Amino acid sequence: MQFYLDGYQPGDPFVADPHPSLADRPSGLPDTADVLIIGCGPAGLVLAAQLAEFPEIHTVIVDRRDGPLEVGQADGVACRTVEMFEAFGLADQLIHEGYQVNEVTFWRPDPQDGTSIVRTGRIDDVEDGISEMPHMIVNQARMLAYLRDHMRRSASRAEPFYGLHATDVRIDADTTAEHPVTVTLQHVEDFQPTGESSTIRARYVVGCDGSRSGTREAIGRRLEGDTANQSWGVLDVLAVTDFPDIRLKSAIHSEQGSILIIPREGGYLVRLYIELDNDRDAEMLRERSVTPEKLAAVANRILHPYTLEVKHVGWWAVYEIGQRLCDRFDDVPDAETETRRPRVFIAGDACHTHSAKAGQGMNVSMADAWNLGWKLGTVLRGTSRPEVLSTYSAERQKVAQQLIDFDREFAAAFSARPDSEEGADPARFQHYFREQGRFTAGVAVRYEPSILTAAPTHQHLAEGFPIGMRFHSAPVVRLADAKPMHLGHAARADGAWRLYAFADRAHPGGPDSRLRELAEFLASEGSPIARFTPPGADPDSVIDVRAVLQQGHRDVTVDDLPRVLLPRKGSFELVDYEKVFCPDPATDIFDLRGLDRERGALVVVRPDQYVANVLPLDAHHELVDFLGGALVEVGTPTA
Repeated sequence: MQFYLDGYQPGDPFVADPHPSLADRPSGLPDTADVLIIGCGPAGLVLAAQLAEFPEIHTVIVDRRDGPLEVGQADGVACRTVEMFEAFGLADQLIHEGYQVNEVTFWRPDPQDGTSIVRTGRIDDVEDGISEMPHMIVNQARMLAYLRDHMRRSASRAEPFYGLHATDVRIDADTTAEHPVTVTLQHVEDFQPTGESSTIRARYVVGCDGSRSGTREAIGRRLEGDTANQSWGVLDVLAVTDFPDIRLKSAIHSEQGSILIIPREGGYLVRLYIELDNDRDAEMLRERSVTPEKLAAVANRILHPYTLEVKHVGWWAVYEIGQRLCDRFDDVPDAETETRRPRVFIAGDACHTHSAKAGQGMNVSMADAWNLGWKLGTVLRGTSRPEVLSTYSAERQKVAQQLIDFDREFAAAFSARPDSEEGADPARFQHYFREQGRFTAGVAVRYEPSILTAAPTHQHLAEGFPIGMRFHSAPVVRLADAKPMHLGHAARADGAWRLYAFADRAHPGGPDSRLRELAEFLASEGSPIARFTPPGADPDSVIDVRAVLQQGHRDVTVDDLPRVLLPRKGSFELVDYEKVFCPDPATDIFDLRGLDRERGALVVVRPDQYVANVLPLDAHHELVDFLGGALVEVGTPTA
């Protein structure tokens, strides 16, 4: 984390100075906004946290609750989501507080005694090397609190408005108007109308308002799919039990049903996902008379011969498994995608719903929001072309479809009876769980070619950084101060593109260095930095150049570096020394990620940490042409 760029100030350095534009903004609910976010769930608050990094953009977030969520629902935080939280500077807090899922155990009916269960397997929860971040369990309410704190500390000083329910969303026929979307907000207390209402006109509106989204209905979208005839109960409990794996994630199949055990943060709390049988539990399902006590009784029935005595219930719910999905995540009709830009978007449960056992809902919703957030921020700032907004629905709808397909298969496998063909082999489910590990960790997403993602013409130069997939971090040593760190952790959620220049073998100060040639081009008037960075902005605000050398950190000094890797920033034009890295002696990133040592490679990474392109170090014009598809050239009018 860097600070004091514009002068030393006492106090908490992680609290940014308020942006000057805040002085002209009303203290209460405004009449207009650049972006209106409806809903303060995971998607809404990640979107708000990302837009808080653009304090000159006026973002308003509303929620129909009376205040922040106090008790969470989702709790599984995938490795990829922890990587995302690192970009916001929140990963350390999340990891410190949460429960780290290390191993998973599998239990099945005892073949000698079908009325009891026995452990049949135990595996690592996350494949080795899949991410530097762990799979965590943290109460959703705490996750949202982290994001709100981040918003408060930002230069935007963003705070949600509570007790406001969006009842109407209308788009002006003239979508080129400055604020073409009008939203009516009904004031509510404890979800009941007070009789008062307000209206906000916005340039863009994002509905993060859940599976019953009014925003989705307003733009004519529908959730399509099925609700399976299968109910599950969820209990967060403090309990005393003789079940030996109560502090391990455990998948239990018995003749009496199935349970997924998820230990929670704090050392004592545990979550139970309990299958409710349509025959044995039909009466309480039919009469909707489910209680925590009845769910605990079902859990004991499934866990036999082990017992579980519930001492305290922190939260509970009953839900039906269902997989439903929208065909598009914005307001643009299919016939107008080439001629019209979106003004209203939906994210999270508003556009996809599924079961909870694979732990994907909150994670995919947050990924939706990060994908959209940097696009909205940079378009409104004027550095990205408006066309990038159309990529949101195209990219995330395909991811959601993959999630629906996976969830349908996963839910069926989990609920399969032990005596059925699907459930007969205990190793089959364990193998399936292991094979799907990359998907559940959130690292299997791959975006297709678009203006943001190139075709893999030069992929051979960096095999370990597949184009369209997230930038897989690796250990390095920062040259200037010899700090061991992860390369990916140098990037913040600030809306900037990253150019990671992996050097050829030549010394960076030598005349035959391809890296030096690239640096000289990037310092020239025809470079993408010069063409796409607004006047007066820091040189790394749109395109952030970083280099990884092949030499050890004691074999090169900062004097050997070209000036583009020592940019001057801020009002004092201070030198940023944190742009150059060397291999970690224990884990050389060139070997770990399959980088071409002779030619080097230029890895272009989007603001949401997905690899956009891999190029030779000398592909100067190809780099400019590619970035020109997404970025606005200085002096070009923007919509």
